[in-house]
Amino acid sequence: MTWDAIANIFQGVTTLADAFSHNPKMAIARILLILLGLLLVYLGKKGILEALLMIPMGLGMATVNAAIMFFDPLNLHGGTGTLFVEAQAGATADAVKNAAEVMTILQIDWLQPIYTFTFSNGLIACLVFMGIGALLDVGYVMARPFQSMFIAVCAELGTIITFPISQWFGYTPQQAAAISIVGGADGPMVLFTSLRLAPELFVPIAVIAYLYLGFAYGGYPYLIKFMVPKKLLAIKPAPPKKKRNITSGEKMLFAVVACVLLSFLLPVAAPLILSLFFGVVIRESGIKEFIDLLQGPILYVSTMFLGLLLGVLCDANTIMDPKVLPLLLLGILSLLISGIGGILAGYILYFVTRGKFNPAIGIAGVSCVPTTSKVAQKVVSKVNRGAIILPDALGANVSGVITTAIIAGIFCSLLAK
Repeated sequence: MTWDAIANIFQGVTTLADAFSHNPKMAIARILLILLGLLLVYLGKKGILEALLMIPMGLGMATVNAAIMFFDPLNLHGGTGTLFVEAQAGATADAVKNAAEVMTILQIDWLQPIYTFTFSNGLIACLVFMGIGALLDVGYVMARPFQSMFIAVCAELGTIITFPISQWFGYTPQQAAAISIVGGADGPMVLFTSLRLAPELFVPIAVIAYLYLGFAYGGYPYLIKFMVPKKLLAIKPAPPKKKRNITSGEKMLFAVVACVLLSFLLPVAAPLILSLFFGVVIRESGIKEFIDLLQGPILYVSTMFLGLLLGVLCDANTIMDPKVLPLLLLGILSLLISGIGGILAGYILYFVTRGKFNPAIGIAGVSCVPTTSKVAQKVVSKVNRGAIILPDALGANVSGVITTAIIAGIFCSLLAK
């Protein structure tokens, strides 16, 4: 068997060898992304990162960079697609000319139907939000509304500051808004906003946002420990003066009113607002069949395919694009500043309550539900097992989802082309 025949069989080796000959930077990036993908799988398995998202994302990332064969799905010669998905096929109406071309694309690319019909139009974000809503207990917000909303607003500091910084890097106001919303740490909201304002950067923003949300799970504990001394981490939150049980009817009323009011004020964000509060309403309605459906198959299947699609979209060509490289810096900067803003809000409440509020709760204002709440409780528990801050943290967490939706709606209303 000749070398050419072997090369035709093992085409991944051939493409990597050609890359080293003609574009060594791309070849090195490809290898590094394979290693990063394997690392994400390992960290997800160990529980350091969010396993539900990171394991499928890491395996998809490693696989697409190992099996990197770019081609035009319609003409089958040197184009922009991969064997998994053509990222532009479902993103714009002008990508294809007729239904036959759509069917050709869907037949060739393995994940194309899922991308085209759920990812590129934001449907998967709405499905994830329905599942998240069905898990949320808005009673935590209703029990301490002013405290929760104050922390959530301060935890949007990264979104606000990164917006002008992104423009300084040369991005348009629409692109800057899509980038800065990463600071809200709300993945579905990032997908929705980038699709509305910067569809040309939708893929890299989505990939980077979810990649960093995974790392936030591992990085925020160090930020808390850096900013909050052990003496303050050990603080037990003061119990509310008037404690009463909030009924499911009251929670449902809150969800219905919030959904209608926010949709009225910010109609452009209504799809995600409805999805979130629909999940909350179903939870409080007690309809077991719907609750099980949203909390189980819809949430977990959507999360699985979301991670897998993000992974296969994270190929070397995408990451090495000059427009994408600043996103790596801006994304982590946005999340870092948001985390700092939340903890500063915690310090303000600490002084207002004369030392009865644990500043670590502030990190939960970054609305990665319920990850940042669990991070705060985990860090505090290592110092004082008797300090239960989770109820306060969840109130700030749920409020963070609402504030992120409001800011995304404002961006989309003011900047939509």
